[in-house]
Amino acid sequence: MTRVLVLGGGPDAEREVSIASANGVHRGCLDAGLDATLLIVDTPTISDIESWDCDVVFPVLHGRFGEGGELQTRLEQSGIPFVGSGFTAAALAMDKLATKLLASRLGIPTPEACVLDGTALLKDAHIRSPIQLPIVVKPVHDGSSVGLHICRDESRWQAAQSTIRSDIQQHPQRTYMIERYRPGRELTASVIASPDNPNELIALPLIEIAPKQGVYDYEAKYQRNDTVYTVNPQIDPEITRSIQTQALRVCNAIGVRHLARADFLLDSDGSWTMLEVNTMPGFTATSLLPKAAGAFGLPMPMFCEHLVRCALSASGTKANQML
Repeated sequence: MTRVLVLGGGPDAEREVSIASANGVHRGCLDAGLDATLLIVDTPTISDIESWDCDVVFPVLHGRFGEGGELQTRLEQSGIPFVGSGFTAAALAMDKLATKLLASRLGIPTPEACVLDGTALLKDAHIRSPIQLPIVVKPVHDGSSVGLHICRDESRWQAAQSTIRSDIQQHPQRTYMIERYRPGRELTASVIASPDNPNELIALPLIEIAPKQGVYDYEAKYQRNDTVYTVNPQIDPEITRSIQTQALRVCNAIGVRHLARADFLLDSDGSWTMLEVNTMPGFTATSLLPKAAGAFGLPMPMFCEHLVRCALSASGTKANQML
């Protein structure tokens, strides 16, 4: 029986979300009949990883360390098969600005964006936004809508600066970006490795996210239960196919392996823009990728088993003999 080590935790702001996701994956693996163990970690070293007695690692860590390339580098060096993208793809997707640049080179529209000048923000009580309001301000390397600010007017922009200034003082390595705010329907396009060919990505059904109030921020994702999720929303089929196709294009260009989620905004005129790509989406009760996989015909136990098979296949291990 395949021994799967599910990792959760990590040192980043999304630690609690990661633990919830890891619990979901652990239950899914057990329900699939796998010999799964859950381990909550901080920043495991290569020697820590090499001491783990397992056939596959399923790292469900969110944030810069866990999904931004550092953990993936250590897993690659250890030689243990693992679920998810490797170092290069993980690091690229974790950098929202780099991902936007890649998308633009592919001809995929994304909202105008720039780096927030943290040095100027620390020196001055107020700085002018290089992009005309309304704007979105968020960390370049964090997910789960951590540190997200929607600034529709000058007063909210000033309030955001105060909060961000304090955060940068505590976390000097954190970089923020400013993005032009685009109204529209929030959509997510998940991609996974094909059940027929683990080296080929396929698109799952779209999901529309409609928070009851405000934006789809951390609170709406994890602390409220009033957000409405619609699988296969009422959208022109041509638009649906276009979004799915572009999600696959950008994920293939990044080098995504096994799973990812790309977020989009759909305007009332039918135009859309891509926001970002997540190479280790959540696996909580409200997470979008498991919902899309379920609609595709892969409930959580089958989905977890599928991802484990993909990891074993990528390592050259005969997956059917292991499972």
